[in-house]
Amino acid sequence: MHQQIRGWHGGEVPGVRLHLLRDAAGEVVARTTLHTDPDFDRKLGRPVQLFGLTEFVDDDTVTKTLFEEICMAGLQAGRASVFGPVSLLPNQSGGVITSGFDQRGFVVDSGWNPAYYPDAYASNGFKARFPSETWICDHLQDDPRSVHEVFPFEGDLFGDLELHRGSRRHLAEQLPILRGMLNASFAQLGYYTEISAEQLARQTDGLAYLIDESLLLYLTKAGRPAAFVLCIPDISDFVRKTSGNLNAVNQLRLLVSRSRYRREAILVIKGTVPGETGPRLSAAAFPRAAQKSASRRLRHTAQHVRRTHQPRVGGPVSRDGRPAIARLCLL
Repeated sequence: MHQQIRGWHGGEVPGVRLHLLRDAAGEVVARTTLHTDPDFDRKLGRPVQLFGLTEFVDDDTVTKTLFEEICMAGLQAGRASVFGPVSLLPNQSGGVITSGFDQRGFVVDSGWNPAYYPDAYASNGFKARFPSETWICDHLQDDPRSVHEVFPFEGDLFGDLELHRGSRRHLAEQLPILRGMLNASFAQLGYYTEISAEQLARQTDGLAYLIDESLLLYLTKAGRPAAFVLCIPDISDFVRKTSGNLNAVNQLRLLVSRSRYRREAILVIKGTVPGETGPRLSAAAFPRAAQKSASRRLRHTAQHVRRTHQPRVGGPVSRDGRPAIARLCLL
């Protein structure tokens, strides 16, 4: 996003440096950002040089020079290793897709890159970490089955569970509840660092007017937050048309035309608070979002699932054996 990059360049997030690599003729052939994060250092147990927003032409000399410069910056700063590409952290967005190059990326945390990127990283010594997948639940309107047929559950489904919907008007009040569940449910993952209230506010800035209130759901169990699921309309096409420039004018255009982007949704994130896992929670939360997706006449719901050797926070959407449409990893 234009605004995000300008914010980094202007010092909105301290310590983020933007770099360009030019050839002998002065043409830009690569770009990257360099930054560090003490919370991520503590998570991995060593000082790490982070890099992100990385693009480069298909040229061995260019990639060798680019990655040597990134590694040299890390060495000079006393970093033990380099890690990326992330913008700015793995729990925000980043990674390199290793399959699905004929598929488009999705706004939020599932990007796209040319097919030569994985080999370029591998040939320069990078190893894959935290592999992940993007799944799509398509043709929702063509499936005559009810939600209960797709997600069968015997017995009392809700009991002491209470289902809550999101609210544009009260989003600011609901964010602390969601942040608590988010941090608790993802803390077990090897790449995740706790999101502060400030970070979450920055990441969700401008989100309120995009939210379909029926697709932000959370559960409380005996009054305590227990699980949540957040889907948003897929505005990827609009972002591409505006080259990622969501200035005030384009935000107004999106607000006026948002009904055009109600046919597809992105499952941004879902999670369950540790100690509250179980089939009843899963059966109560995600199926309701799927049901609302169908009732809103959504055609597709896409979900990005980051897999690790840590305990899983939630399974992929697809229940019918279809493969992921794209795979991604950090390096």
